[in-house]
Amino acid sequence: MSTETRTDLYPTRGVSEVATPRVDPVVWSPPGARGPIRQSDLEGFERDGFLAIEELIGPDEIGTYQAELNRLITAPAVKADERSVVEPTSQDVRSVFEVHRISEVFAKLVHDERVVGRARQILGSDVYVHQSRINVKPGFGASGFYWHSDFETWHAEDGLPNMRAVSVSIALTENYDTNGGLMIMPGSHRTFLGCAGETPRDNYKKSLQMQDAGTPSDEALTKFADRHGIRLFTGSAGSATWFDCNAMHGSGDNITPYPRSNVFIVFNSVENAAAEPFAAPVRRPEFIGARDFTPVK
Repeated sequence: MSTETRTDLYPTRGVSEVATPRVDPVVWSPPGARGPIRQSDLEGFERDGFLAIEELIGPDEIGTYQAELNRLITAPAVKADERSVVEPTSQDVRSVFEVHRISEVFAKLVHDERVVGRARQILGSDVYVHQSRINVKPGFGASGFYWHSDFETWHAEDGLPNMRAVSVSIALTENYDTNGGLMIMPGSHRTFLGCAGETPRDNYKKSLQMQDAGTPSDEALTKFADRHGIRLFTGSAGSATWFDCNAMHGSGDNITPYPRSNVFIVFNSVENAAAEPFAAPVRRPEFIGARDFTPVK
């Protein structure tokens, strides 16, 4: 058995909440590196931790993805799959994980150069899919996702050592300012907020429906919001938001009649492969935190 110890750059899930300055780059590629993102937009991503794109998927394409979304969330076999999360009250499908393996349509989207090319440019290397999912917020009561940093969970429970992952949220329906859209605190990605409390075994079974472990305190969130502000993202179907793995983000409930559905793809650098969890008793299942590090080509 190896006695090698790892350096934990971002301690979390201890006895108290601890803020740690980020030591990793935000944009990993050198200035002037070729790719679909303009240098000015990369500088904005470096500063704010996000990049909004008005049209990533064209109007002539979006219908294909909407039809596939509807097929997946209504298929009995998909609903019964362990990769699906259902609303506790309505029993409607809330999320479907590993969607790029379940669906050929979304698999092609992962390999689309408009998508993976931007991930490579931000992360400065080949990338693999750490996680993919569709999130569905039907009208009249779909619950939101509380404030959190994805990296806090991926570090604690999946074993990602460094902040070298990026997410893209692609709107499959209109994202209004009223139907539970994505909110991000600009600049929050530069501080890692280590949360208090231990990680229960199989925490993912609860956290996918209601986050508990890894949740920041009200006091810390208030300080973050006062310092950074809050940006709400809206856009038509086909628009997208790229955001850093450590950006503090969340979304509210959808009590409007208008559904909000998005596909999320998380790319991680092949040079930042998941190891053993830093603050959890066991790894999460591979459909949530991938252990297949094959580069997306």
